[in-house]
Amino acid sequence: MARSRSSSSSTTWRYINPAYYLKRPKRLALLFIAFVSVSFVFWDRQTLVREHEEELWKLKEEVLQLQNQLEELKHDDIPVHKTNLTTMNIDDLPIDPIEIQRREKVKDAMIHAWTSYEKYAWGHDELQPQSKNGVDSFGGLGATLIDSLDTLYIMGLHEQFQKAREWVVTSLDFNKNYDASVFETTIRVVGGLLSAYDLSGDNVFLEKAKDIADRLLPAWDTPSGIPYNIINLVNGNAHNPGWTGGDSILADSGTEQLEFIALSQRTGDPKYQQKVENVIRELNKTFPADGLLPIYINPHKGTTSYSTITFGAMGDSFYEYLLKVWIQGNKTAAVKHYREMWETSMKGLLSLVRRTEPSSFAYISEKIGSSLIDKMDELACFAPGMIALGSSGYGPGESSKFLSLAEELAWTCYNFYQSTPTKLAGENYFFHSGQDMTVGTSWNILRPETVESLFYLWRLTGNKTYQDWGWNIFQAFEKNSRVEAGYVGLKDVNTGVKDNMMQSFFLAETLKYLYLLFSPPSLISLDEWVFNTEAHPLRIVSRVAPGEGSKQHKATNIRVRARREGRFGKA
Repeated sequence: MARSRSSSSSTTWRYINPAYYLKRPKRLALLFIAFVSVSFVFWDRQTLVREHEEELWKLKEEVLQLQNQLEELKHDDIPVHKTNLTTMNIDDLPIDPIEIQRREKVKDAMIHAWTSYEKYAWGHDELQPQSKNGVDSFGGLGATLIDSLDTLYIMGLHEQFQKAREWVVTSLDFNKNYDASVFETTIRVVGGLLSAYDLSGDNVFLEKAKDIADRLLPAWDTPSGIPYNIINLVNGNAHNPGWTGGDSILADSGTEQLEFIALSQRTGDPKYQQKVENVIRELNKTFPADGLLPIYINPHKGTTSYSTITFGAMGDSFYEYLLKVWIQGNKTAAVKHYREMWETSMKGLLSLVRRTEPSSFAYISEKIGSSLIDKMDELACFAPGMIALGSSGYGPGESSKFLSLAEELAWTCYNFYQSTPTKLAGENYFFHSGQDMTVGTSWNILRPETVESLFYLWRLTGNKTYQDWGWNIFQAFEKNSRVEAGYVGLKDVNTGVKDNMMQSFFLAETLKYLYLLFSPPSLISLDEWVFNTEAHPLRIVSRVAPGEGSKQHKATNIRVRARREGRFGKA
């Protein structure tokens, strides 16, 4: 037995000894051929797998492009059927399990916020989670409910959406003796209802949007066409708040275009579009060379008053809508002047950009007269996303420059959060030499602007770093703002002391952008949808200039007829 083992061992050694093959060149050649063949088969298989995966992605992109082209063809004369959100997901391709886990956590947060509102504040404008009661901050128009409709739909929360729809049908009443903000009512209520209509195809939402818009229209009946910012929903009496000295506010007057243009497209009635586009025409008559307008405008003369220039409160969304109306109109010649005005304003924005010491954080300063103020609102953190979204409309050099600026500003906004003990941002920040940034007004009311910009930058660059930053912000909300009956803001981001309000935009914007940040880019594709300033997605519809065709309104009337089966997206 011992000899047998020894003989077997020496035979094995002989076949693996290189000297054996050196003396037998034919066998060496056969061994080499066998090695090359095996290697080729393995390499070829790996190459085929990679090519197969790449081909799958290309095919999916082509399918989505064909879907978009089909939608555009349907816009010509045929009523458009709703695109089922399930077809907007690339479900059969590998998805990062971390994204799935994070998306589900955000969905759980939405369920917690919605269930709390449903239990303690149903039908009211907003929930006070600490005292567990509802308050009517917007005249009892059900602001949180309407603001949440599209978020529920996108997340696939079918039962919750249906219950909210029933409330809209049976209980939503705009005949209230209430002085409403034209701006807030437009972006939350008109925008929320139109988005629910575009997503679901349910005509009840379009009819309700028309009802409230008709009640807002008299606000534009001024000598200049610049609207008053407050209107009574019953008698139509319009005025401006006393603290503006009778002036209208820039953002409040220039942030209704998306919603009212969409309403004209979907109803075929041009009056809504005419009112809001007249505002832009009026402002364009005296548009400054740097594209920067003060926040106060005289509604009688249409002229600006001496006041602050800012991309923060009261100025912000005017610039946002210049870009987004261009996108909403599918970037056609009919909306070219919006893009031109926006690009002019971006030249002005560049003149406001400064950098801190020692860390060189880029920020957008404010301006009064010729003096710059080293202050930036968290509200202005929408700007990185806006700049990134508009960067592709430039040539290669300018596009790269603006995208880089967007990324710099996003880093600053993220550090607004990271610089506080709670990891939540204050309302505004001041910049002093050698100190980088310090919190000014120290409350946090669950605002979405930074997360909004992270969403756009991730969509446009594919850089997962923006997802990680968004996840860190979400975790800070979970740690500091989640309570038994919903979510609350903080009175002070340094101490973590809580307030008693769950803002409607937390459900409409913050949680929606976070959910989409961890979802496939095909879910609410930026090629098909444009978000209003309250994060309500509206369908992009090509526009033609007046006189280019008698079928202008007919071609853009997209009365969506939703399928009754499988209408909710996977979540």
